[in-house]
Amino acid sequence: MKGLVIFALFLLCFITNSFSQSDEESAIKKTINNLFIGMKTGDSTLTRTAFAPAAIMQTITNKESKTGIRTESVNDFIKFIGTPHQEKYDERIVFTKILIDGPLASVWTDYKFYLGEKFSHCGVNSFQLVKGDKGWQIVYIIDTRRKEGCNP
Repeated sequence: MKGLVIFALFLLCFITNSFSQSDEESAIKKTINNLFIGMKTGDSTLTRTAFAPAAIMQTITNKESKTGIRTESVNDFIKFIGTPHQEKYDERIVFTKILIDGPLASVWTDYKFYLGEKFSHCGVNSFQLVKGDKGWQIVYIIDTRRKEGCNP
């Protein structure tokens, strides 16, 4: 009987943890999706909500077979998104991995980027998010960009 009670308590803790993890993953996905919905619709206000103050954006570059890192201003990016443009910036992502430890999350997404309906490039995004007073927000993003091996 004692063993059954211990097993039931263990099961209850496991189920409760699974549901809260699922809720956190949903909230994290919503933050990241808001970034890309804002990009696609030109909604700089929605895009801004995805980022924490002082967030960092970087891209891995490869010029003349040399790997480098380019840092971009989040403010400039948001201004760019909100500036009227003909084509939609359509980054289609797939959530590959989400790791959470308390208020820290690390997320890996594969993506394909389209300018309107025209395929541009693909790669991977790596996000670091922190949960604070405004919920989950991106504090760091770095991505790769390539044209080969994309299967548009």
